[in-house]
Amino acid sequence: MLRSCLLGLLLALGASQGAQARNEGVTADEIRLGASAVLSGPLGAQTAQYGEGSRLMFDAVNAQGGVHGRVIRYTTLDDGFDTPKAVENTRQLLENDKVFMIYNSTGTAQTAAILPLIKEHRTLLFGPVTGASAFRENLNPYVFHVRAGYASEAGRIVSQLRHQGISRVAVFYQDDGLGKTLLAELKKASEEEKLAFFTEIKVDPKQPDFAAAAQATERAQPQAVIVATAGTTFTSYVKAVQATPARPAYYGFSVASMDVIHRELKDKARGIILAQIMPSLRSTTVPVVAEYLALLKARSPGAQPSASQLEGFVHARLLVEGLRRAGRNLTTESFTKAMEDSGEIAFGRFSVKYSPKSHNGSTYVELAIVDAEGSLRY
Repeated sequence: MLRSCLLGLLLALGASQGAQARNEGVTADEIRLGASAVLSGPLGAQTAQYGEGSRLMFDAVNAQGGVHGRVIRYTTLDDGFDTPKAVENTRQLLENDKVFMIYNSTGTAQTAAILPLIKEHRTLLFGPVTGASAFRENLNPYVFHVRAGYASEAGRIVSQLRHQGISRVAVFYQDDGLGKTLLAELKKASEEEKLAFFTEIKVDPKQPDFAAAAQATERAQPQAVIVATAGTTFTSYVKAVQATPARPAYYGFSVASMDVIHRELKDKARGIILAQIMPSLRSTTVPVVAEYLALLKARSPGAQPSASQLEGFVHARLLVEGLRRAGRNLTTESFTKAMEDSGEIAFGRFSVKYSPKSHNGSTYVELAIVDAEGSLRY
């Protein structure tokens, strides 16, 4: 239902229209960016890390004089995962703060809800934190994706389960926009892989009963559970199941923050398998990983690298590359043309590709397991 509604909304927005020139938010000495983001609630800690990674990149660029002499100013407003608040915040950023671009906003339902404003203001939406297929199947000239879609993640997870001979699979999800979107992608993948799910278990986002969800899991006795959610909803469910005799393997999507999992589950996180849409923090031969680690160390020598920070950093690194290629005369039109003409942009093993027919960005997906040290091993 959510998928069909999103598709209908996208079509209604007239996504086939080309982006028109707009340079509001671009002055002689700055470029203003903004986003409505989930900075409080179960997803708040993770989303804050995206922002930290982005600002690490922006600060480094600003310290070198900015992009074509313009420094980057990035404003984030908290919507607490509330869709109407996301719309209100985005309107404020566009109409009051006069930002040039909405950058790295979060949420599937929230992204769908702000698209009319994006079109109305002819504003670019760059790197929204959602992998929903509904935003990728039909080109919207104002939207540029960076991360791989949830369909790619779901396919990789279900394929791995089938190849391992695991047939008794349950899906746990929170009954909200993100959970329903991930569930829909998993169902499509299960049909393609011919691996039917044994049961589906959900919780109410407003009054989540994790004990009841754990009891339902115990009764089902699955070999594996695909946890289709993020933030502390993920860890609260795993904690509840671990308090029962059930011992399934746990699989999750990239939106399940490793930082939150490590903090909440500690040594009990060992063995959880997560889809990852960014290179490993251990892959220091990948240029963008090495750049992130070097800048983090220079800023805070004792800081712990973060997978979510790296994702924010990669988004910012790609955006800066696009701003540079767009030239001094920066408009929505010049940025769009620069990205579409770039073809593939590679940072080592991680690459994205844009064209006039596709703004889908990366397809990079790997599975990683949490080891005894609380790190992801690919």
